[in-house]
Amino acid sequence: MSLDNTPLAAIEAVLLDVGGTLISLDFEWVQEELRLRGVDCSVATLERAEAAARPVLSRLMTSESRPDVPRGFEGYLRIILEQLKGLTGQHIDTRDLAFDLAPVLRPDGQSNRLWSSVLPGVDEALHKLVGLGLALGVVSNSDGTVDQSLVEGGIRHYFAVVVDSHIVGVEKPDPSIFRHALDALECSPEKALHVGDMYFADVVGARAAGVHAVLLDPFNDWRDVDCPRFPSLTAVLGALAQVRRQRRFES
Repeated sequence: MSLDNTPLAAIEAVLLDVGGTLISLDFEWVQEELRLRGVDCSVATLERAEAAARPVLSRLMTSESRPDVPRGFEGYLRIILEQLKGLTGQHIDTRDLAFDLAPVLRPDGQSNRLWSSVLPGVDEALHKLVGLGLALGVVSNSDGTVDQSLVEGGIRHYFAVVVDSHIVGVEKPDPSIFRHALDALECSPEKALHVGDMYFADVVGARAAGVHAVLLDPFNDWRDVDCPRFPSLTAVLGALAQVRRQRRFES
C-alpha cells in the first residue's frame, strides 16, 4: 500500500486508535464463552469475523435514524456473530446470543478485560516509531479504561498523551477529540497522521480535524474506501521509515 497523497516527510506525530489497532479482543476467552453456548469455532475464524464486521459497523454508524440498526456493545457483538455465522455455516441466534454474551464479556460496562491482547508486532513498531523522532498519542472511543489497558499491555510508556472519549466527553468522528491530542502534543493537524481500523470513526474524524489518516485492513475488507490501507501497524511504520531514509539520502 502507498501513501502517495500524504506528505509523510512532514509528519511529526502519529495518533493511534486502540481497539483493533494496538490491542485486540481476547479471542480465546470469546471462543470459550461461545463454546459453552454451543458455538464451535477457531480463534482464527473469530479474528476473521471481527475484522469483517468492521466495515459493516462503519456503514451502520452512519444510519442513526434506522431503528433496526443494532447499537452499542451488544450490537457490535451481533454484527461479529453474523459474520461468524456466515463463515462457519452454523445456526446462530445472533440476537439472543449477543444479549447473553454482552454482560459476560463486559461486566459492569468495562472493556479492559476483553480488549487485552496487544497485537503482534505492535510493541516493536511503537518502539521504532518513537525512534524515528515521532511523538505518539492515542485517540480512542472507550469507556474510561483505555489508559489502564495500555498500562496492562505494557505499551503506555510510548505515548505522550492518551485521549479517552469517556473522559473528554466527545467521541470520534467528532474532530474535537483529535484536537485534544494535537493540543497536548503541540502539533498542527497537517503534521499529524492518524492510524485506525474504522473508516467512519477514524478516517472521517481525523480528516474533519485536518489530520491525515490511514486504515488498518488486515484481510482486505475495506475495498471501497478512499484512503490508504495497510495490513498492520508494522506496515505503516515501514512506509514512514522509508520516507525518512529517502529524505536523509537526498539531503
